[in-house]
Amino acid sequence: MSVRHAVLGLLAQHPRHGYELRAAFEAVVGGEENWDVKPAQIYSTLARLEKSQLVAEESVGQDGGPEKRVYTITPAGRTALLEWFATGIEHEHQRDEFFIKLMLSLVSGEANPRALLQTQRNQLYQEMHAVTTQRNRLNPKTELARILLLDKAIMHLEADLRWIDMAEGRLDEVKRQPLPEPETKPRGRPRKI
Repeated sequence: MSVRHAVLGLLAQHPRHGYELRAAFEAVVGGEENWDVKPAQIYSTLARLEKSQLVAEESVGQDGGPEKRVYTITPAGRTALLEWFATGIEHEHQRDEFFIKLMLSLVSGEANPRALLQTQRNQLYQEMHAVTTQRNRLNPKTELARILLLDKAIMHLEADLRWIDMAEGRLDEVKRQPLPEPETKPRGRPRKI
């Protein structure tokens, strides 16, 4: 989820200032341990949305203090939000940092691929323990939305662990195959015919 669309969705609920948006975002995602969005990211997102005319700023006076900058969603912002709701979310499964690390260990010979797999397995188990502990503390009668989010995270971790096992079982076969090389392209100007 982009922070941009989250901000639009929260402003569709009602106008808010930056601090309220950050607090509402953290409430939706179940706290900063799940997704830590910095205040600067909220304010830079608001500035871009305002420049794109998707939100509008209103100044509201405060008793004895500076004016608060409260933001509202514009009709164009609501249209952008509805378009986002109407489209699927594309996951970038092929952009996997651990896969790149594993392949580079094979190509460079600078690291033991089996040790990398074990280190990653340990990391995933630690994450699984933390997320499961967090999930088990929740009350299904009042916090079902957060439970669903954490269940999804647990399922992704389980899939990653299964992939580690599969990669470990196929590692010798991968080593026997030629490693991917870039295509060589002719250099210089094309010949005149």
